[in-house]
Amino acid sequence: MLSEQTIRIIKSTVPVLEVHGVAITKRFYDKLFTSHPELLHLFNHANQKQGRQQTALANAVYAAAKHIDRLEMILPAVKQIAHKHRSLGVKPEQYPIVGEHLLGAIKDVLGDAATDDILGAWAEAYGVIASAFIGIESDMYTNSALQPGGWSDFRPFVIARKDRESDVITSFYLTPQDQGLIAAFEAGQYVSVRVQIPGDAYTHIRQYSLSHTSGQPFYRISVKREDTNSAVPAGKVSVFLHNQVQEGDVLWLSAPAGDFTLDQTDTRPVTLLSGGVGLTPMVSMLHSLVTTQPNRKVTFIHAAQNGGHHALRKEIEQLAEEHPQVTLAWCYAQPTAADTREQSYHKEGYVDLPWIQSLVPSVDGSFYFCGPLPFMKAVNQSLITWGVPEADRHYEFFGPSGALS
Repeated sequence: MLSEQTIRIIKSTVPVLEVHGVAITKRFYDKLFTSHPELLHLFNHANQKQGRQQTALANAVYAAAKHIDRLEMILPAVKQIAHKHRSLGVKPEQYPIVGEHLLGAIKDVLGDAATDDILGAWAEAYGVIASAFIGIESDMYTNSALQPGGWSDFRPFVIARKDRESDVITSFYLTPQDQGLIAAFEAGQYVSVRVQIPGDAYTHIRQYSLSHTSGQPFYRISVKREDTNSAVPAGKVSVFLHNQVQEGDVLWLSAPAGDFTLDQTDTRPVTLLSGGVGLTPMVSMLHSLVTTQPNRKVTFIHAAQNGGHHALRKEIEQLAEEHPQVTLAWCYAQPTAADTREQSYHKEGYVDLPWIQSLVPSVDGSFYFCGPLPFMKAVNQSLITWGVPEADRHYEFFGPSGALS
């Protein structure tokens, strides 16, 4: 428990963190990687270069300070981050290192404004928060390792099959090299994939949603190749997986993780909305729904650039054909001439509220959505405008958590 004085001091720093939070986290990562370059094996370097990780950490620190007297308010975020930490292999002994450099970054950025009282209060608060993470993650490590087919750390998997699903998305079917059992997972969860790219000093770890159903003798991930554009460089790992990794090669996986999962106790209609590669957890959810809740009405809405970018379409359409409770709707931003000629989509342009309302008869249901940030913001705002309660809006960011407002 934190003292009243500590709570008061931490609360007083909230306005400062709102202004200087990103500067502090940028300085933190600089100090951390300078002193402990081995930790670069754990971090997504692209997110670092684009500033996404620094912003996500700044938001987390700000939320912790704002709710320091009611830490239960940030428990969902703590659990989400703990899932990520467990999948990456973060260890308890690394938390003191993080604390040391976070306090050092606060001091560097705020200068004399970072008094001994403020640094002392943050040291005490960090200790409490770190203990919470360590406890939650310890349970996750234990549960992951002890479940049937489970394991700790990373395990080698062989690429049994590699299928091109669209112009930009390829699926990888992964089986354990030791030919043993593999852990069950909940639809919507992901695995961390660790690769060593020839010529790179550090390993790279990426999270990819599992795009098939649990209970198979394989895991399937469906990866979008992130090509260079004017805003960002090409995705190092996704390009490596698409262009260099072949059937028979080995990838190292941590056990399934993540809290973006279906509420199986809910029997109301469910709407799955996806944009681009955001369909991967939705396909897994669709497989699960038709198997475990065959009487539950499902509306599956997917937005893609065009038919060439639309992955896993035949698989989804086959599921809908076999299960009449499933309704499908495709939205293409820029359909090709062939798409138009074949009438292979239901709407041109972007997903909007009137179209959602034409497909979903009522707000009385649950809504799951995933995709690029602009898509998620638009969908979330549409659902808010329609009156969908926050408890019925479920979403996941690919990469560091952001804000939808």
